[in-house]
Amino acid sequence: MAVVTIKNLLESGVHFGHQVRRWDPRMKKYIFAERNGIHIIDLQKTITAIREAYDMVRRTVSSGKSVLFVGTKKQSQQTIAKEAQRCGMFYVTNRWLGGMLTNFSTIRKSLSRLKKIERMEIDGAFEHLSKKEVASLRKEHAKLEKNLGGIKEMKELPGVVFIIDTRKETIAIREARRVGIPIVAVVDTNCNPEGIDYPIPGNDDAIRAISLFTQLIANAVMEAGNEHGLKIIENLQDEESGDELDESVSLHEEGREITDYENYTPPEEREYSVNDEGDVFDEDESLYEGR
Repeated sequence: MAVVTIKNLLESGVHFGHQVRRWDPRMKKYIFAERNGIHIIDLQKTITAIREAYDMVRRTVSSGKSVLFVGTKKQSQQTIAKEAQRCGMFYVTNRWLGGMLTNFSTIRKSLSRLKKIERMEIDGAFEHLSKKEVASLRKEHAKLEKNLGGIKEMKELPGVVFIIDTRKETIAIREARRVGIPIVAVVDTNCNPEGIDYPIPGNDDAIRAISLFTQLIANAVMEAGNEHGLKIIENLQDEESGDELDESVSLHEEGREITDYENYTPPEEREYSVNDEGDVFDEDESLYEGR
């Protein structure tokens, strides 16, 4: 049975690229034609790329490794979280914190802190604290959950990183390459496919296209088998964390090393919005007009 069909891709608007004037010449080999000033992506090459990425993800998960789904722009956040949860994997949808892969030991300290605060509330420790202390802990928890909730149980680096929008997720790509993690990413006609291990040419702005790509990667995880996919987080949760932070560590000391990362917003992570050139979705979300 085919992983995906040309019809599926057409119905999701995967073939629509950006305006010709906004293209990246390095995407030339993936472009089929030009229609009304918009590049049309060669879906035969998209099909081939999907199959290669699908098989690689399936093999990786079968070997016991995890997949990290990354999509922080607004139109990808919901789908990324939903599909990652469906297949039992990890995800980042709010913002990419610098060092999430290259300085994972520090990130693990923040993850331990997040789980520690949750245990404190469950165990009733909050009842012995002042209202001010409880409020401070809940505020800290909310911030940690927002930024790290999707990787809460990730005890080691993932085996694959799946990315929507390579132009926005430049930091994630740079870190994955630095630590040698294979990258699967959707590349639109305005993207640079170089440096991506498994580039999938396609529309990375339309919600339906994003949903289709993400579902396919999640399906690859599912096909690898529940013992490696859906059960991976459950197994991690059953493990006793040998790296929990010492109970005596103060609130101010924990996570101190990533404070700058949390407060820093690089230009590449700007919020999505309609710009002066009229970059908006059409009514059926299949074509990004003015792209």
